[in-house]
Amino acid sequence: MGRVQKTVVSLLCSAVIAVTAAYSLSYADDIKQLTGMRFALLARGGVLYDDWINEKGIKIDKTHPSYPAAGKQKGWGTWRCKECHGWDYKGKSGAYGAGSHFTGIVGIRDYANQDPTVIVKILKDDTHALGSMLSEEDLDALALFVAFGQIDVDLYIDRKTKKTIGDLSSGGRVYLSTCTKCHGNDGKEINFKDEKKPEYIGTIANENPWETLHKVRWGHPGSSMISLVFLDLKEQLDVLAFCQALPTE
Repeated sequence: MGRVQKTVVSLLCSAVIAVTAAYSLSYADDIKQLTGMRFALLARGGVLYDDWINEKGIKIDKTHPSYPAAGKQKGWGTWRCKECHGWDYKGKSGAYGAGSHFTGIVGIRDYANQDPTVIVKILKDDTHALGSMLSEEDLDALALFVAFGQIDVDLYIDRKTKKTIGDLSSGGRVYLSTCTKCHGNDGKEINFKDEKKPEYIGTIANENPWETLHKVRWGHPGSSMISLVFLDLKEQLDVLAFCQALPTE
């Protein structure tokens, strides 16, 4: 090979290496921004929706300024997104349409698949007043959940019977290999209330399946409970079905 040919080959190789390196960096940035990190933020948003106060370790004593005077809750709990919009994301049109958690406030279903940047602006408005309470990253995470994390639970949980369409046996395989270490095979390792009125996974799954499904999908704030949102929705519903078969007392 002549000197000129070697020079041309060398230049071509250098060009290929440069293009490959640039493509790799661009691809890595895309993965970080559009998949991995966005998915991580989405998962965090589900936890923040549940209880961002405990997740962030913040102390709040006052009632949210926009919480309705007719509401029966007080203090820090009124700042939780779920307190007004519900575990089923339907607010006054869902499970919180009556009872101790009724506020008369609408849910978040209309914001499913909407632009997260628009949702961030709403979270910062005077009504929600979260602009000074949460970081920009937290606001982005919460907006991603509202836009892409919520589901129409009425398609999967019967409103009257509270039973899910999930498969018990399939859910058992997931639960007994993933959840049992903390909650026990029978779901009674952790009592969420007290000895006089115990509350276990089975208790909550049957009384409030919407809450249980939310926590199955996203985890529990301020704890090491993992999110199962990486599983297919069917498998998440299967876990809920198994939880509903566990002892309630």
